[in-house]
Amino acid sequence: MQHKELAQKIAEEAGITPAEAADELDSVVNRILDRLRKGKSATLGNLGVFRPGPNFEFRKTNPKAKQ
Repeated sequence: MQHKELAQKIAEEAGITPAEAADELDSVVNRILDRLRKGKSATLGNLGVFRPGPNFEFRKTNPKAKQ
């Protein structure tokens, strides 16, 4: 799913404009990236855990995947 598609879906479900949804989506992504750059994990319920990797390579863990 592309950024534009996700923003559109958020806009429809939240009853806001696509531009507002895109701004909110960017805000969430930037907060996640800020935590990762600081070497901290970012957990999103029902989505997974984003953990920083070596050399700022980010990895996402799917909570539903068998480990």
